[in-house]
Amino acid sequence: MQSNGPQPEANLADDADLLRKAAAGDGSAFHTLADRHMDRLYRLAVSLVGNSADAEDLLQETFAGAYRGLDRFEGRASVGTWLTRILVMQVARFRRGRRGKAMGSIDSEMDVPSIGQQSGASGVDARIDIQAALLQLSPAHREVLVLREFEQMSYEEIAEVLGVPQGTVESRLHRARSELRDKLSAYLP
Repeated sequence: MQSNGPQPEANLADDADLLRKAAAGDGSAFHTLADRHMDRLYRLAVSLVGNSADAEDLLQETFAGAYRGLDRFEGRASVGTWLTRILVMQVARFRRGRRGKAMGSIDSEMDVPSIGQQSGASGVDARIDIQAALLQLSPAHREVLVLREFEQMSYEEIAEVLGVPQGTVESRLHRARSELRDKLSAYLP
């Protein structure tokens, strides 16, 4: 399983080499690359959409899109950042598709209790409440918070993934942290 945060130089070079081989038609190289990033991207997808079924679908779409776009990888960012950007774009497309459909409340769609249903400060309850609070944030705030705090990406990497200026990342992150703090005030001293 890949750790969060920056990758060692050897992995970055190895990822780029695997990507070049995959673009030249080496299917096992792409499979190795996908295996290397799958766990991290799956966790990110669950954090962004709130359930495992949709996260699995989005992960499949992400790797299918990456495979189709192998020849368009420009190397300006790491392969991990490139894959993360594809996933975030897939999540945005998924949300746009769902926006037009009749939907119930967010609580009925997600497998997470609402913040108001807190049952104490135990570790499990706190994790559930944090997930519920994240799901109540706007998609833009949730994305930037998850990428920074859970994926431990730099502001520059987040800006690259989201396709926005670094200043936008910083302001969204500030607002997201403030909003999350308000939602989790019962756990704060």
